Amino acid sequence: MKKILSISFIFLVVIGLFGFFTLKSRLSATSNNTETVLLEIPKGSSSVKVSQILQDKGVWSDVFAFKLWCKVNNPSLKAGWFEIPPGITIAQIVAIFESGKNAVRKVTIPEGRASWEIPAYIKKAFPDLDEDRWNKLVQDPKFARSIGVEANSLEGYLLPDTYPFPIDANEETILRQMVAANLKLRDELQSKSGESMWQTLGNWHRVLTLASVVEEETGKPDERPLIAGVFHNRLRIGMPLGADPTVRFIFKNLTGPIYKSQLNSDSPYNTRKFKGLMPGPISNPGRKAIEAALHPANTKALYFVAKDDGSGTHFFSETLTQHNKYKDVAAKNRGE
Repeated sequence: MKKILSISFIFLVVIGLFGFFTLKSRLSATSNNTETVLLEIPKGSSSVKVSQILQDKGVWSDVFAFKLWCKVNNPSLKAGWFEIPPGITIAQIVAIFESGKNAVRKVTIPEGRASWEIPAYIKKAFPDLDEDRWNKLVQDPKFARSIGVEANSLEGYLLPDTYPFPIDANEETILRQMVAANLKLRDELQSKSGESMWQTLGNWHRVLTLASVVEEETGKPDERPLIAGVFHNRLRIGMPLGADPTVRFIFKNLTGPIYKSQLNSDSPYNTRKFKGLMPGPISNPGRKAIEAALHPANTKALYFVAKDDGSGTHFFSETLTQHNKYKDVAAKNRGE
């Protein structure tokens, strides 16, 4: 009898150990997916619901093991979109859900793009972006004010940068994120410079307005303070800015010749015809152009013209006579 009990005990121990190691193996297994899987965890999802989502997406087929792991460890599963890489354990999957770090798509917005140009960059990552809705939101004063912009348009307030947009981002979400980055930069620059930054231009809207012209006039970062210095000088003496990019903005004529009829436009954005700053930005300037507008070079120059020698730089001059000489040099550089 004792021998039978001993054998039975050994059998149970063996069965127990087998079950233990089997369960341990199931709990330490890795996911089934061979590529990164994007999935959504709805708000309020239980571990049972999450295990079902993982099974449906082909990430984890052992529902019992996942539910048991969650029962023992009681994790705090966050809602949102997540990317699950291949070959990871239950603990690593749960860690992704607990982090709340939602899946994103990175988009780079270059400096100096007008608002209507930006969707082309975003649609590489978000092909369903509605350009009509985008443009309507950009031009909606009510929406602008709801996100902290005291202007009739978001033009100029969409800070160029590389953004990690949420995977489920829409037009409004993206605009909010870009404007928030712009206003954060405003607060940063103001805290560094104090109130002195507003002494010449008066407010952030005017800073962005001038910066947008500086951005459009040169692609050379080292020249931006000089370009800004010329414009500050012109503003101070009541001389028109005379910036062709402002005329291009009116007609969305970003490349090619500017026609005489366009230069005669009565639009308040026509700085070839009217003195002072335009009503608002003509593009979305980057940090360097904004800093140049705030801290222009100390120069007496009132004129500049592209050298057209392949360098991408400009001639600067204090007098119209010198400016005209430089224009002749530029013409020769073009082979005229």
